[in-house]
Amino acid sequence: MSSMHTDIVDLRQFYHSELGRMAEQSVSAALASIWARLPEERLLGLGYAVPYLERFRADTERTFAFMPAGQGAVNWPVADLSSTALVFDEELPLPDSSIDRVLMVHSLEFAESPRETMKEIWRVLAPGGRLIIVVPNRRGVWAQMEHTPFGSGRPYSRGQLTALLRETNFTPGATSEALFFPPSKRKLALRLRHGLERFGRSLWPAFSGVIIVEAQKRLYQGLPVAARASRRVFVPVLAPRGIPSTRSRP
Repeated sequence: MSSMHTDIVDLRQFYHSELGRMAEQSVSAALASIWARLPEERLLGLGYAVPYLERFRADTERTFAFMPAGQGAVNWPVADLSSTALVFDEELPLPDSSIDRVLMVHSLEFAESPRETMKEIWRVLAPGGRLIIVVPNRRGVWAQMEHTPFGSGRPYSRGQLTALLRETNFTPGATSEALFFPPSKRKLALRLRHGLERFGRSLWPAFSGVIIVEAQKRLYQGLPVAARASRRVFVPVLAPRGIPSTRSRP
């Protein structure tokens, strides 16, 4: 599958649909089983995490929503001062050790270089900081169906995700699963959602739609720090197109 980002318009449209709301509830319940409250901590959502950040930000000291340049960004929260930034996930505009928790949703599966992205997350996390990654499960039905955002990008197995975390100096911890109901818009499938989620978690966890893994920043083996020139150039989205930069004088 292509690792090209899902467009921000498609992401918003999905989460405003009935299927998207059901998916958000399923994933949020799994997240809550791992992260209960985040009292006075700094939380960063990377990717398109805003449907899930709403459930955590009330307790945080502050919450940021960083959205990749390839995806596009929207203002969030809607009725408050914006906490959104358009970023490159390998070069986050944050100081070292400045964030307590990171939530990655619709993020890692689209990363151009997953290891570089994870190194950058390691850099901005404070000592003892925690990370949760939500990725499509390569064995699940959702990864095979392209009409939802979970069917785009590069799906992972639990082993692949654990190996990546260890390679980039994270200690994997608690895990969870979500999206055991099929990604169908039919009313019957949506009505059966609660039962399928409950039975799926106990009977066939390997076939969940997404894998959710928490990890902690590991400190006893430091990552080498090397200065590198940015490979990225932002193109101002609002700049007028097709207008010459200089005009000949009459």
